[in-house]
Amino acid sequence: MSLHDDARAVLTGWAAPTPAEETLREQFLAHLDVHENGMWRACVPGHLTATTAVLSHDGTRVLLTLHPKAGMWLPMGGHCEITDVTLASVALREATEESGISGLVLLDGPLALDRHKVWCHPPHSWHLDVEYGAIAPPGAEAVISDESLDLRWFPVEEIPELSDEATRRLARRARALLSAA
Repeated sequence: MSLHDDARAVLTGWAAPTPAEETLREQFLAHLDVHENGMWRACVPGHLTATTAVLSHDGTRVLLTLHPKAGMWLPMGGHCEITDVTLASVALREATEESGISGLVLLDGPLALDRHKVWCHPPHSWHLDVEYGAIAPPGAEAVISDESLDLRWFPVEEIPELSDEATRRLARRARALLSAA
């Protein structure tokens, strides 16, 4: 199964928790129908990406990166690569690379969808973001990568204002899923 096929299967099987995310789910599927390369950064109108909220082992804190281009505290995430075989593997790879934490455990997902304008291609492109959650092992220490200005743990209910509602929503959903397990 290709990454494109996996993305279609994931999105087809996902029950959107809100009407707005159901609309996004339908738009993401329509994008994949029209763009065989819709998983890749080279797809100029937009492309699927994966984001992961990394929670502490007890679910009380979320690790956020100070994104150099956005200038905001955001979860780990990024583009699909040719070696990726599933959206879940993209989410886990990006979270591991950007956090420097090995042994992350991905929660069942996706947990949310988000669409936002980015600057991958002039003048603009869209990230069609499929969002997951992961749990860090006890005592995990983050290591700042070249893709981040800073990494910090924040209480899930105290994500800084220099963030966005999609980040807050994803962290809350990941914590709720962990708590329900």
